Amino acid sequence: MTLIHLTSQDLHLAVAPMGAEMQYLRTAAGDDLLWDGDAAFWTGRAPVLFPIVGRAAEDMIAVGDHAAPMPQHGFARRSAFEVEAQTASMCRHILRANADTRKVYPFEFALRITHELAGATLRVRAEVTNDDTQPMPFGFGYHPAFRWPLPNAEGRDHHVTLAQGGTPDMRALDDGLLKPTPIAGPFTDGDLVLRDGLFANGALVFPNGADALRYGPKGGPSLDFAFHNLPDLALWRPVGAPFLCIEPWHGTASYVGDGPQIAERPNSITLAAGQSVSFGYDVTFTP
Repeated sequence: MTLIHLTSQDLHLAVAPMGAEMQYLRTAAGDDLLWDGDAAFWTGRAPVLFPIVGRAAEDMIAVGDHAAPMPQHGFARRSAFEVEAQTASMCRHILRANADTRKVYPFEFALRITHELAGATLRVRAEVTNDDTQPMPFGFGYHPAFRWPLPNAEGRDHHVTLAQGGTPDMRALDDGLLKPTPIAGPFTDGDLVLRDGLFANGALVFPNGADALRYGPKGGPSLDFAFHNLPDLALWRPVGAPFLCIEPWHGTASYVGDGPQIAERPNSITLAAGQSVSFGYDVTFTP
């Protein structure tokens, strides 16, 4: 697997063509910020989720009369992308519809993923283009996993702090599907102290969750996130794992009792023929 390596004065990044997935994100001092994919906990690092986010009931999706099996989070994360552009600090990968994708998702599309380093900031952007003649429903999300604890923050409580404050409601999971009734979330005035027990029942999912947040110990190393056109938020950590997934999405898993139509999934997008839409996040490391 040939990786693309990007550098800035503060960060080093490697991106693989499989899934256009980040493989490592390191500080100039050589400290790892991204999870390394150890199979003891989770083989992912930062998968891209398309054309669905989360599970579908019985792992089946439908578009009109076309029905097909689709695994959780869709097929993009296990698809080979091509390099479309590259500089010392930026790369853009592209996935186009092909014979395999058309079997399960009957649309012509292009999915471009751009990674760029600017000082201590990583910028990730996705552009979805409907190259078909029919409206195209889909969901999109990011699933990056960052070290817990962060470098040089061992033994200190880590927090997720929402920039807008508040106590967003969440949805409980039932076999990977969302229960439709909102429940009180664990944030207090926008702050959440991270504990293993929070994730005993799986991911914490917050529809319309956050535009920006900070991850890290109070007064210590941090990752500051800003999300663009990604209204939903999930946090996930396998119990005992040394990482936290901070997942901004546009769309979620189906609700319990929903049918297989992608267009009817929560926060699904239906893109007109010939149109494009973008999603992104910025994350800045402060030592």
